[in-house]
Amino acid sequence: MPSPLINDLIEQKGIATINERSLGDFVKAHKQCLLFFTENPVQFPESNDVAVVLPLLMETFGDRFQVAIVERDSEHQLHARFPFDSWPALVMLREGAYVGAISRMQDWDVYLTEIERLLNTQPSATPGFRIPVVSAVGHCH
Repeated sequence: MPSPLINDLIEQKGIATINERSLGDFVKAHKQCLLFFTENPVQFPESNDVAVVLPLLMETFGDRFQVAIVERDSEHQLHARFPFDSWPALVMLREGAYVGAISRMQDWDVYLTEIERLLNTQPSATPGFRIPVVSAVGHCH
């Protein structure tokens, strides 16, 4: 269940919620999208911090992107499609294509710099999950 701060984004600020089925229609309607992946705010309390900052970011950047909150039951499926390092995350899409992500709560200046960078970055192939490669040294007996 979303926290009161996340509910406020939906109910008072009018931020859309999307799921795996409705994502396509949302991105068709908006050239630039910023998806808010909250996960469980009890387990990841930084989600509440991002929920407080998000309306300020929306005000600062005006109509340069449209925000949607990813519904909890679709977060893991969409996380696999648009990977990021940790929860919570803001994922930028342009015309439905992955541009990049900002994970965890950040300082205001980091948000401003990173969102501006993402707004000016061309979409790229969605990165895969990083798995460290460890080489074997010596011989096994």
